[in-house]
Amino acid sequence: MQSGDTIMALSSGSLPSGVAVIRLSGPKVRNALSALAGGVPEPRTMVLRSIGAGRRLDQGLVVFFPGPHSFTGEDCAEFHVHGSPAGVKAILAQLMSLGLRLAEAGEFTRRAFENGKLDLVAVEGLGDLLGAETEHQRQQALARYDGRLSAEIERWRDPLLDLRAELEARLDFSDEGDVDAELPADFRQRLDGLAAALAAALAAVSGGRIVREGVRVALAGAPNAGKSSLINALSRSDVAIVSEEAGTTRDVREVPLDIGGQLFVLQDLAGLRETDSKAEAEGIRRAARAIAEADILLWLEAPDTGSAAQPETDAQVLRIGTKADLGGPRGEVDLSISVRTGQGLEALLARLQRIGEGLTGAEPALVSHERDRLALDAALAAVEECRANLEDWELAAESLRAASAALERLIGRIDAEKVLDRLFASFCIGK
Repeated sequence: MQSGDTIMALSSGSLPSGVAVIRLSGPKVRNALSALAGGVPEPRTMVLRSIGAGRRLDQGLVVFFPGPHSFTGEDCAEFHVHGSPAGVKAILAQLMSLGLRLAEAGEFTRRAFENGKLDLVAVEGLGDLLGAETEHQRQQALARYDGRLSAEIERWRDPLLDLRAELEARLDFSDEGDVDAELPADFRQRLDGLAAALAAALAAVSGGRIVREGVRVALAGAPNAGKSSLINALSRSDVAIVSEEAGTTRDVREVPLDIGGQLFVLQDLAGLRETDSKAEAEGIRRAARAIAEADILLWLEAPDTGSAAQPETDAQVLRIGTKADLGGPRGEVDLSISVRTGQGLEALLARLQRIGEGLTGAEPALVSHERDRLALDAALAAVEECRANLEDWELAAESLRAASAALERLIGRIDAEKVLDRLFASFCIGK
């Protein structure tokens, strides 16, 4: 990527289409507008123009966004033209003749980050928003993109900078008369409050991950307990092979399902039993791993099959009696269903939705990426180190520097100058 280049891209998806949006960014945007659209329009005002240099290629709407008040922070423009493959190709060719080049994947967003329009958290939120498939995913991604997590990080950074300033002032300027020899009486209390805030955010990562990646629901039980039939019924499609022959499922088959705006990933697993088949044994091993990693386990039992020992799991367990049309379950279950008659299926979906809401919380979690977890874990560990080393100010200050660095990495910047600004503003040193 060359930051001085002017880039262009078709931003509206595959052709042909009703409308195609060609996006530009960089120093040659004004020249391109003058050449292809008869001049530079008023900023942020759509105008109808003939498109083409020397010969008319199309007619469409043109809009200009001058930097730095644009998505990338550079001069930007958009051509809204007819979604003709030939027309778009001709316009891109003329733009290329003026010195523009095709953008690389993510280059518009990369420039927005480099020019300070987005931080890394917002960039990740934008990526999540583009890939959102359910309402909960959309809400969570939009909250991240809108800066709510960045604002929360700022609320952690502010007291952290104050605490660092208190320590570093005493280390570097202890001979100044306006710097107290002892730490403020509430220093430890403020440190405890910061640790509690970071710990609460870290605890929310799991719920955020579930919203972004989906609630993992493992369907398990003895062979022929009705796992494949149930996954077909819930997904309303024949995604799994249903056979009276035991052991037909040899791998973990995943089916995404939107239940009440929340993504659930249903996992059809091999039936659990003793077997001499190496292929089936491998399927059973993978099933055990999926059960161990699941958020919800649907343990299926049917009146016409053998029983299996329910494995240990940290997942929430629902015991489901299947094939209710053949008779009642052999033991105690949470719900009886029949995929043949539809009995209990809506109740099962409602139970799954309630459990999913309990796993994710009422409000969309702001922290949801593994990078969030690593940064928060490092920041919290550093704050805990500071609490343990308050008798040694140099070690405590170094721990707080590490906590700051972890949060700065999370949003994509390392800025030591802010600590200096806070220090001098607080203590009037060097007057």
